[in-house]
Amino acid sequence: MTTLNLLPSMLACLHKIKRAVNSSSEVASVAGNPYVALQKIRGGEHRSLTDAVEQALREAIVTLALEPGMMIDKMAVCERMGVSRFPVSAALAKLAHAGLVEVLPQRGTRVKPIALDDIRQHLFIRSALEVETVRGVARMKDSATIDALAANLDAQRKIAGNGQRFEFHELDLAFHEILLDAVKLPRVKEIVAVSRNALDRARQLLASPERLVHTLDEHERIFEAIRAGRADAAAKAMHDHLDQVIEELHRSAKERPDLFAP
Repeated sequence: MTTLNLLPSMLACLHKIKRAVNSSSEVASVAGNPYVALQKIRGGEHRSLTDAVEQALREAIVTLALEPGMMIDKMAVCERMGVSRFPVSAALAKLAHAGLVEVLPQRGTRVKPIALDDIRQHLFIRSALEVETVRGVARMKDSATIDALAANLDAQRKIAGNGQRFEFHELDLAFHEILLDAVKLPRVKEIVAVSRNALDRARQLLASPERLVHTLDEHERIFEAIRAGRADAAAKAMHDHLDQVIEELHRSAKERPDLFAP
């Protein structure tokens, strides 16, 4: 099954997540309690509970419900999710390994601030691989890939101006996956996925309606160059697209320095 075939089910699933996250975020904003973003879970063995807690905390961190630099109150997590300290501690250990939280001696565990240096490195990896990817796709002139990209962009156009950032994000991911699937280099796709996942929190800071429209425009330029078979133009359009991320993050760092590592 292709990425394009999966889009309807992916979007339906993401719409459910969006409603839950938006509702939780609104309540948390009113109550001043970020742990409202976590949902109570029941039953299961230690392993399954740990996985459930890890997933919930990861989502809250990635969506910025738990902001960078915030100290995590383990007891508040336990009470909110209805679990003991063991799965919470185990989940935090896994998140520390993933680079999303860090343990501060004699202080506790906090959400790791966003490090611009790390982001720069991950974007360097993505640029090196995805620029060459689109260069190759443009030279292929494969009609099925061009049709899949066109359908994806049609869906992006329908929601880009409506502020539907979760749905747009899924289409954004699918756009890049169509390109990576076209060159049939699974190791490259795997490396890009690792770097892309490391950028998830930063992307939330760039999810304004204006940024969605700019992203669509950048995708359009990439697509037009690919459709015309202009490999160098496609490569430049992808390079410019990824460069915009780091430029906007620098602006975000000036506006919200508390979210970023010094």
